[in-house]
This record gives sequence, structure tokens and C-alpha cells, in this order.
Amino acid sequence: MKDYPISKVKNVVLLGHGRAGKTSLSEAMLFCAGSLERMGSVQSGSTVSDYDAEEIKRLCSINMSLLPIEWLDTKINFIDTPGYFDFVGEHLEGVSAADGAVLVISGKSGISVGTEKAWEICQKNELPLCIFINKLDDEKADYHKVLTQLKDVFGKTIAPFLVPIKNGDKIDGFVNVVDMTARKFEDDKVIEIPVPSGMDDEINPVREMIIEAVAETDEALMEKYFAGEEFTPEEISSALRHGTKRRYIVPVLCGSATKNQGTRLLLDAVSKYMPSPDFRGEVLANDKDGNPVEILPSEEGSLAAQCFKTISDPFIGKLSFIKVYRGSLKKDSSVYNANKEVMEKIGKILSVCGKKQTEINEIKAGDIGVVPKLSYTRTGDTLCIQGDYIKFDEIDFPKPVMSMAILPSAKGDEEKIGAGLNKLVEEDSTLSVYINNETHQQIISGVGEQHLEVISSKLKNKFGVNAILEAPKIPYRETIKKSVKVEGKHKKQSGGHGQYGHVWIEFEPCDSDELIFAENVFGGAVPKNFFPAVEKGLRDAMVSGVLAGFPVVGLKATLYDGSYHAVDSSEMAFKTAAQIAYKNGLPQASPVILEPIGTLVVNVPESYMGDLMGDINKRRGRVLGSEPLSGGKVSITADVPMAEMAKFATDLRSMTQGRGSFTFDFSSYEQAPEHIAQKVISENKKD
Repeated sequence: MKDYPISKVKNVVLLGHGRAGKTSLSEAMLFCAGSLERMGSVQSGSTVSDYDAEEIKRLCSINMSLLPIEWLDTKINFIDTPGYFDFVGEHLEGVSAADGAVLVISGKSGISVGTEKAWEICQKNELPLCIFINKLDDEKADYHKVLTQLKDVFGKTIAPFLVPIKNGDKIDGFVNVVDMTARKFEDDKVIEIPVPSGMDDEINPVREMIIEAVAETDEALMEKYFAGEEFTPEEISSALRHGTKRRYIVPVLCGSATKNQGTRLLLDAVSKYMPSPDFRGEVLANDKDGNPVEILPSEEGSLAAQCFKTISDPFIGKLSFIKVYRGSLKKDSSVYNANKEVMEKIGKILSVCGKKQTEINEIKAGDIGVVPKLSYTRTGDTLCIQGDYIKFDEIDFPKPVMSMAILPSAKGDEEKIGAGLNKLVEEDSTLSVYINNETHQQIISGVGEQHLEVISSKLKNKFGVNAILEAPKIPYRETIKKSVKVEGKHKKQSGGHGQYGHVWIEFEPCDSDELIFAENVFGGAVPKNFFPAVEKGLRDAMVSGVLAGFPVVGLKATLYDGSYHAVDSSEMAFKTAAQIAYKNGLPQASPVILEPIGTLVVNVPESYMGDLMGDINKRRGRVLGSEPLSGGKVSITADVPMAEMAKFATDLRSMTQGRGSFTFDFSSYEQAPEHIAQKVISENKKD
């Protein structure tokens, strides 16, 4: 592939709901551009972008893929992203490197949740976009119905370019309503034909939509529109080009990816209407002191680049996907990692298309490439020149919302699991891994149930270790509800020096998470040098409660009496006596189980508010309040027991068709209801 100036580079991300056909569309575009001799298919597992074993097995995209092609003297870096919400991290990585987007919609199912989310993310990132209505070869597809939905939901910016020419359920060609020309498919060729007669009822409403969109781009055109004057072809073409790049207009094209129909017209539109990196203008970064600076995408100037994606593979090593904003990144050079504040050695540089790799000499401004085996660089890091420090904002990934305990299926595999997970965390910024020191479980947290299942499968496929996922143990606590005075005596004689420790301790409830230890001994009944041993014995005992073995909190212990032996008393004896007092006293002090409570904040459309309230009540939650948000959404805050939240991410997604989002953070401990406490005690006795 030849070198292209920044003005001839387009970085375009493919977005849309799962099963809309993004991967099939990317396959058809690669074929049209001559990068493939024959098109692969998702069903056969032969596509360029879905090459991972897990993607082939599940028949859907899991990872972001880079697919560069050449079209009309332009280099287009297509970025194929997953449509399912569990893999939103890959989605966000692709968007961060893009300057434009193609939103793929199924002509059969129309606008879905994934469509809405993709539109929102394009708005948030100010990405120009065009829409491709796919699967029009399906007998249930309804092009005009989807156009109406788009207009109703997204407004007057929608500008359909094409009307399909259909012969029954089969697409024979398209009418381009921009220039009012028609093209027909004949075998593998596309030939120009007159606009077929009898299509006025289909063409006129679509033509009117594009004329309206053109009129919205300029006051002079708006006046001309209201005056009933016709726009010239030059006015329409210019308005569409500038309007699309400035997000005033969203072109709509259509076709069938699997039949490779409409693909060439989409490539033409991307080449003509999507902006190059320099057209989009300055990119915000920060200097050494944290002050904002604007980086103008340009081939001139010192290096300014960012790693937006990392792949960690046990065989090929680590691959870092880099987008260069300014200057160029050359092989066999040294650059400065602004995030880690270290020099990074650049060896080889690769151009990748799916899993195919080709060595290149440099990544020029505006372009995307891959650098293998970087020592320090991670996703989101900025690469620059040491004497010209800049740092881009890191990608804003969502927090993990679902956690599972991960265990090896075979003894001795703990280290393998740990090493594999560390590699996977490098490439997946929505995954977190930690050891719960209290339950001694290794916990993995991700975006959803399918996300964690894929992580488990990757451990097996990439690192050869089988893992089991199960619900994590809940870190309950125990405390007491009333005061009690109790004796603890440890006396043992075995010849020679014996062991003697004797204490009277009052246990009472308090508000502290730690033990509050006090002494009120008169007359030297217990010498002061044994006080620390008594306290140490109690602290060690509090690690395990008397009901179910959970740590004890909210305990005050006052040593007020006891006795000692001049020869046989020792620190160990008094430590043991204190523990005897603990074991004898706490069962008499009305011990109870405390369960962890978290604050849940859920954002959902108002129409789901009633269902969500009901679900929170079923989880023994307390709704604290709600407040309206923009876009017809509402935010609900509630306190919910942690034990009831294991499957909430999955249930919320099902309840709201993926439109809901939430955060959940620990807030406090509260006494568990009696039936819950008995269940917890019973389960832990079995363990």
C-alpha cells in the first residue's frame, strides 16, 4: 500500500447493533477494493475481521479490527467494532481513533438500542457519520419504514441518497436521488440505466428528505427552498459534502452486504464525504504543567501519537495500535511515553488488515499502524518527543459492573490463571482483577456475563488453563447487640513452669469498625505488662465470629478484673485467657449478622421506571430518590444489599433492552433480616 498525505486518509469506525452486518459489510468493502479474491462469511468463520477463535465460535465480533483499503486515491482505515454491549471497551477504542463513522442498521429490524447508543457516541465525540441500511435482500426488510424511523428519531439531518430498484424481493439496482441517475446490477457488473418509470411514489418522498437536509445547511439555500426554487446539482453536491463533514447532514445509503450490493456506492460516499484528520481540526492535549494545548493534525512538527488498543498474545507478543496525529513514527527510533515518563524503543512497525501483518517504515500523520513488543506503553498512553512533551486524555472506559470469582479447575493452576489474566487486563481496559483478602478469592470484574464468559474462554484458548466462574462470596460481618461481663481463665500445669492467665472482660457494642480496648483494673489484679497481650488475644479472635466465622466489628472490650501467678503467668497465657473470654462471652451478647449495603444509581428511560422500582424492591432495596435527566431519562438512587446484586447487570439489560446503565458502590453494613442471617449461618456451617 502506497503512502498517502494526511488529506487523503480517512479513519472510519463501523458502528451498530449486534447482527446488523458490520463484519459482512467490511468483508464486502475489502472485496470491492481488491484486497480479497473472494468474500468470506461470518457463518463459515472465514471473514478477515473476525479471526479470533472465540469470534468464530460465537459468530459475532468480540474484538476491534483494523481494515485498511485503498479507494478513489484515498486510504480508508475501516475499524470494525463489536455491536454487543459486553464489548463496549473495543467499541470505545475504535471510536477514539476515528474521524468519521458508518452506522450500520438492519433493514429488517430497523432502529435498535445499539443504533441509539452509536448515534449518542457519535454526538458525544462529534463524529461525522453516514448510515448504511443493510439486509435489503431479506423479504422482511422495509427500506421506507426504516427511513421514516430515522427521520422521526434523528430529525431533519437524515438525507437518503438511494432508493433500491426491486424486482420482487430481489434488488436489481439503485436510483441515486442526489443526481437522479440509476444503476442496475448485471452479474458482477454495475451499468447505468434511465430512472425506471413508475417509481415516482418511492423517489419523491426520499428526494424531498434530501432537499430538506440540504436546505438546513445554509440560510441562502433555506430561502431558496421556501421560495420553491430548484437547487442546482452543484449546490446539492457542495452542501452534502460540507454538511456531512460538519455533521449538519447524515447521508443514508442502502444495500446488502452479503450480496455485495450498494457497497461501492458506500465506499464512494465515505471517500467523498467523510473528513480527513486535518479537516476535523485541532485535538486537545495537555502540556507538562497540565495546561491545555491544541494539536493540529499535520505532517509537520514533532511526534504526537496515542496508543488506542493493545493486543496481548502468548505467541506473537504484545501489539500496540497507534494513531499518529502530528509528525511521524519511524521504525528503529526512540520516543517518549508521556504517561509512564520513560523512553520507549520502537523496533518494527506493521500495517495490519485483520490478522495479516505487513512491515512498513513509518506511520505518517493521520494514519494508523501497529508497533509490536513495546515495553511500557498501554492503551491510552501518549507517545511524543522528550523535549516536546504533550499528553492526550486517556480513553474514558466504563467501570466494571459485574464480578465473579474465578477458580482453577485443576490444582496448581493458580499461577497460570494469574499470568493469563494479567495479559488479558493489558488488552481489555474494561476488565479488572484483584484478590479479595477477606474471602481469599480471585475476583474478575467486567461489563456483563458474556464478557466474563469470553475471558474464561480466552484463558483456555490462549493460555491453556481451564477456569471455573462462580458467584463471589459476600463479605458479611458479625457484631453484638447487648453488653455482657464474662470470665476467661487459662490454667495449665505440666511440671515445671505452668501457664496461668485470668481475666474478667466486659463486652459491649460500639460504632467502631475496629476493636476499642479499655482497661479499668484496680489494685494490680492484672499487671499492666499483660494488657497488650489481652488486647492482642481479642484482636486475633475477632477475625472469626461465633455465628458463621465472619470478622467481628462494633466491639468494645473493657478489662476490669482478673488474677495472675508470679511464676506461671505469661503474655501467652493472658492472650489465651482473653480468647476464652471472647468465645464464652459473645454468644451471650446477642450476636447478629451484618450484611454489606451498596448505593445503587441507575439511569433508565422514564418508561422503565416502574419496572425498575419493582425490581429494586424485590432485591430488598430502599429507593432514596429520583431525578429527571435529559433525553427522557431518569436517575434512581437506592440502597441495596450486595448479596442481591450478583445478576443485576444482566437483569437490567434484559429489563430495559440495554438502555439502562448503573453504578454500585459499597456504603455501609446493616443487620441482616433473620431469615437471611439463618441462611448465611447454615451455608457457612456446611463450608
